[in-house]
Amino acid sequence: MHDQAGYAAAVRGAGPGDAIVLADGEWRDFEIVFTGVGRAGKPITLKPQTKGGVRITGRSNLRLGGEHLVVSGLVFTDGHTPTRDVIAFRRTKTHLANHSRVTEVVIDRFNNPERFETDFWVMMYGRHNRFDHSYLAGKSNGGVAMAVRLDAPESRQNAHRIDHNYFGHRPILGGNGGETLRIGTSHHSLNESGTLVENNVFERCNGEVEIISNKSGGNVFRGNLFLESRGTLTLRHGNGNVVEGNVFLGNGVPHTGGIRIINKRQTVRGNYLFGLTGRRFGGALVVMNGVPNSPLNRYHQVEDALIEQNTIIDAHHIELAAGADAERSAPPVRSRFRNNLIVNTTPRRSVVAHDDITGIRFEGNVASGVMGLPQVDGIATRPVQLVGGAGGLRQPADATFMEVGAPRDLALLRREDVGPAWYPKPATAPRFGGGQTQRISPGRDTLTAAVEQAGAGGVIELRPGEYIVTKILTLRHPITVRVVPDAASRPLVRFERSALMELAEGGSVELIGLAIDGGLAPDAYGNSAIRTSRHALLGNYSVRVVDVEARNLNTNHSFNFLRVAKHTFAREIEVLDSTFRAVTGDVVALNAEVDDLGLYNAEYVTVAASRFVDIGGAVVNVYRGGTDESTFGPHVTVRGNRFERVGLSKRNAAGAAVLLHGAQWVSVTGNTLVGSRGARIVETVGEPIVAVDGNRWVDTPPLVMTEWP
Repeated sequence: MHDQAGYAAAVRGAGPGDAIVLADGEWRDFEIVFTGVGRAGKPITLKPQTKGGVRITGRSNLRLGGEHLVVSGLVFTDGHTPTRDVIAFRRTKTHLANHSRVTEVVIDRFNNPERFETDFWVMMYGRHNRFDHSYLAGKSNGGVAMAVRLDAPESRQNAHRIDHNYFGHRPILGGNGGETLRIGTSHHSLNESGTLVENNVFERCNGEVEIISNKSGGNVFRGNLFLESRGTLTLRHGNGNVVEGNVFLGNGVPHTGGIRIINKRQTVRGNYLFGLTGRRFGGALVVMNGVPNSPLNRYHQVEDALIEQNTIIDAHHIELAAGADAERSAPPVRSRFRNNLIVNTTPRRSVVAHDDITGIRFEGNVASGVMGLPQVDGIATRPVQLVGGAGGLRQPADATFMEVGAPRDLALLRREDVGPAWYPKPATAPRFGGGQTQRISPGRDTLTAAVEQAGAGGVIELRPGEYIVTKILTLRHPITVRVVPDAASRPLVRFERSALMELAEGGSVELIGLAIDGGLAPDAYGNSAIRTSRHALLGNYSVRVVDVEARNLNTNHSFNFLRVAKHTFAREIEVLDSTFRAVTGDVVALNAEVDDLGLYNAEYVTVAASRFVDIGGAVVNVYRGGTDESTFGPHVTVRGNRFERVGLSKRNAAGAAVLLHGAQWVSVTGNTLVGSRGARIVETVGEPIVAVDGNRWVDTPPLVMTEWP
């Protein structure tokens, strides 16, 4: 088939055993409706002329309805669905797909341009369907990447199979709705789904605290690899699920987690968990407290759980009776924790009970290098030496431990064994550097020309002298602007527009060794040296400022150094060894998400070893409102800085030199504040980790910590 009309005619005439072949090339704005009735062994097939040769772009999607249908080899890219779903195993609410298969399909960054406009990439309905050997990566807007729906009886007890797929990088969303896989919803969670999820790779799936959100019963999660993914496989709702033979490799990456257990009759068996750093709801193994007489959407008590023969190595947190508070007051009951192996190669206090755990029976467990174990029988403390196993996973050298921990024949699933063999899996791209280097001389718009020529990872080196920038520099990929090595003085950058730089989709910036002067900016309020696009950004950006002198950002009020827009999100913002003088607004303003929905503008913020003089607003203004618990950040470090006359402007909405509202990880240490407004930390939700130490308050109110509301 060469066009959409030809395709529609072919579908109308297709019968058992027929194949509809799309000609290689781009098929744009193609809403594919694939219906028919095949037979077992003689399905109706939709495929490309060459695997991967058909690119579905623009406003496109795929709906299947009927029996024994197979779709293979299509690539969805450079567009987004005009409806709720990219691929749906139904044509309408009543015309479902059954005994059908989608295989070797790619959905690569097929995102709605509005960050929090929710859509779903794959939605499974009906019964006896399979989704396999496919590639889903780069989902940046809101909405689960893949879901199994149970909202009709015809989609329950479905016996679906989800296997050998590559679920690739999902960047931090900065709010709820960033799961990679969900099975069911809270409303239908007491129904059986009976879905098998096996032999999939989940790599850097970082959207939110739940990588997989299980919200139904009778599901099996077996043989999957979770590779450096933040969050957990969460048995959030539903009963009688099995999690066995999975491998979780955190490799020390922050917030990597394992398995979280809620509800009744859950079995967690034979899993291998290594180097997981997550805590609280994102720990390596988390057994939750429940809510008495819980409604469907809260936390049912853990009952009759079986947790056995798991190997947990170098995990920072195993949380028992987690989340205990006035509401979640029902600890686990009638549960067993047996023959598990817990090893810390560096001793640490990694097992914590937050409430009564007498409802958990401990038997035959071995712990090594675990300090401060709960006082229970059934956990023996013994030295354990680990060696490499046949499957590439570490195991005890001593044969006497054969009955403890994960099976010795448990093997590591390989990336090359999942997804379409013909579609490459991405490597982690360098944030800055790696591109070509340009060395430029002072002048009018010489920097402008260099930015326009720079490619991804490009480095622009400035010789000493004055650079006048007459246009806003729009960055669409990571760029470094730095002084040439061994320069005798700093290059001076001055700008005539309302901003020096604007980060568009894909843009990030690193500034090193420059002087930035805002004296030529328009005499209007709201200028900034760096700003994000005023529209939502799908990609997460970075800003790194090292050894920079910024001054005269004061042509009018509310002149910020960095200002961000709503629905933009930074992976990290760093201000190091720099000096800021005469700024009428904030230095780092990260307070655009004010709807109190748990959203925020940056994951990691570090301001260290810098000096701030005559700053009208706040040096750091971070806001995360609401009570949502599905995210990990923000993480804010303010360390070793000097503040002089900071925050004194009558327009300082923060009311402080530093305002951290709702941050989850806070370190304010070794700072000196002179003649300034104080610092405020507002705790809103969760169990924030806050360190405040070694600060000096000279003619400045001391730091104030409050709870909200």
